[in-house]
Amino acid sequence: MGDVAVGARSGHEGPEGQPERPDDSASPAVEDGSGSGSESKDGSAATERAERDAKSKKQRSFWKELPILIGIALVLALLIKTFLVQAFSIPSDSMQNTLQQGDRVLVDKLTPWFGSEPERGEVVVFHDPDNWLAGEPTANPNALQTVLSWIGLMPSAEEKDLIKRVIGVGGDTIQCKGTGPLTVNGKALNEPYVYPGNTPCSVDEEGGQFKVKVPEGMIWVMGDHRQNSRDSRYNQSDKNHGMVPVDKVVGRAIVKAWPINRWGTLPVPDTFDQTGLSDQAAAAVSSPGALALVGAVPLVLVRRKRKASK
Repeated sequence: MGDVAVGARSGHEGPEGQPERPDDSASPAVEDGSGSGSESKDGSAATERAERDAKSKKQRSFWKELPILIGIALVLALLIKTFLVQAFSIPSDSMQNTLQQGDRVLVDKLTPWFGSEPERGEVVVFHDPDNWLAGEPTANPNALQTVLSWIGLMPSAEEKDLIKRVIGVGGDTIQCKGTGPLTVNGKALNEPYVYPGNTPCSVDEEGGQFKVKVPEGMIWVMGDHRQNSRDSRYNQSDKNHGMVPVDKVVGRAIVKAWPINRWGTLPVPDTFDQTGLSDQAAAAVSSPGALALVGAVPLVLVRRKRKASK
């Protein structure tokens, strides 16, 4: 603005009120310079406005996208819980010392979708097969706990699920006599996972002494805290005679996830890998009737082929 004021005064100092030639030729240059400054300021302001608008749009865009991101996260969590892995809380002492009350375990729910069935020695979670939890206190979760458990971010508080160790599968014969050892298909199990001070078998007449054969499609389960576990032994009067249908199994507990100082895996104990343990179960499948049926199939096919050629 100072340059413009000087130029105006110079224009009125010449004779006849006309500006001098040098002043006349300088004025456009001064005005041009002044115009460039104005344009520069306008351009700078426009740039700042554009930057502010872009920033505002980004902020609005983030808040618009946030519900979508949350929705996607919830859907993914629900899919993981349904098909892959789910957290469960240990509600009792029946699996001590392998699992303590309040522990959180992660359960593999994927492999059953591919036809995998429970095996001896695995720790499994299963739905209550026939009112095993009668008389047990019912959880009363709040709204937040219900939502978090529904999507799998917290252990389920309402589902009637139990957790035990698989002792026998279809075809196995299991026996408890006296204080033990527990036998499967005539083979004694060395069970270091049994709660210290407990005997492998309980001496009582309510189910602690037994000899059972597990039907196909069923499993026989027992808690590691043998004298404090209401398992297959003490539910032999139910419709499944204490067995758990395989289709009631949610999955195998694979990891102790919480608390952190108890983190660890849940492998199958070596005692279930001993030689000969599966022989009797295999013999049950290869019964004389089954062998006769298998042997008859090729004879029938040969006979049909001969008839067709005549």
